[in-house]
Amino acid sequence: MDPVVHRRLRALSTARAEFLDRLYRGSENTHRSDRGQPRAQAQRSGTMSAATDGIREGVPVWADVMLADVEAGKRFYGELLGWSSFRDAGGEYGNYAQAFRGGRNVAALAPKPDGRMPTAWTVYFASADAAATAERIRAAGGQIIMGPMAIGPFGTMLMAADPGGAVFGVWEAGSHRGFEEQGVPGCYGWTELYTWDAKAVDPFYEAVFGYATHDVSEEAGVEFAIWTPAGSPGTPENAVAGRAVMDDRFPREMPAHFLVYFVVEDCDETVRSALRLHGRVLRDPQDTPYGRFAVLADDQGADFAVIDVSAGRNGPERA
Repeated sequence: MDPVVHRRLRALSTARAEFLDRLYRGSENTHRSDRGQPRAQAQRSGTMSAATDGIREGVPVWADVMLADVEAGKRFYGELLGWSSFRDAGGEYGNYAQAFRGGRNVAALAPKPDGRMPTAWTVYFASADAAATAERIRAAGGQIIMGPMAIGPFGTMLMAADPGGAVFGVWEAGSHRGFEEQGVPGCYGWTELYTWDAKAVDPFYEAVFGYATHDVSEEAGVEFAIWTPAGSPGTPENAVAGRAVMDDRFPREMPAHFLVYFVVEDCDETVRSALRLHGRVLRDPQDTPYGRFAVLADDQGADFAVIDVSAGRNGPERA
């Protein structure tokens, strides 16, 4: 990774961690009732507290986006995905804003500390021991950008880059377990890594999170694989993430990255709404065995995808 890019990402990650720390410390006594994840949902998503329960290593548990204008982001995502309220830490705490839909915490928005930083979504993967995960990342050829850093009693986070340069987060749960809702409209549904070098990244994620890699290129119609937790059947219903290979259809300057998907009730209507809100369409709606999806950019340039899983033959379990 370019040293300048590494320094900027490290500054971005440190700022995010500081915002989280301040936010949670400031809200510890006033928002306790809506912060914890219901046990049934935690068991379903594999994001249980490491202090009291087991944890499924490598399951996506959180996502946030760094934006130049958080208030504009609230308006865009609030209307597009139905995020009905935000818990804003205020200027003193960096304006890190947690988003809620139906009273459940579904994602967060944070201001970029430096205008040169990327405007992008970041996905965080569960770890039972962030320090041990950091060691595996280094041993497998990845880079630690920041951390591990304790965020009060709420958990420990780190930011890293895989051998292909894709940036991701790791979250060791304390009392904050991550998504309080997922797989339903307006909430996180899926993530895919887009990489130039599958031969380098597949062994990396297998070593770091214990994933098994399953090639589903024939079914997908493009070079594609899914990752499942160790010991799980290699079926789409058990997958926690996907891996796509970029080819000559992608500009060579496009960096490796994770694409975050949000579930919606109607993909085409969501695309029309995004355009009305001054977003952009990066990939027109198309059907897959798992649902109808489109790739969008918000009005500040952060890429994400939306998917209507009811339109796929495998139903909502896929998301």
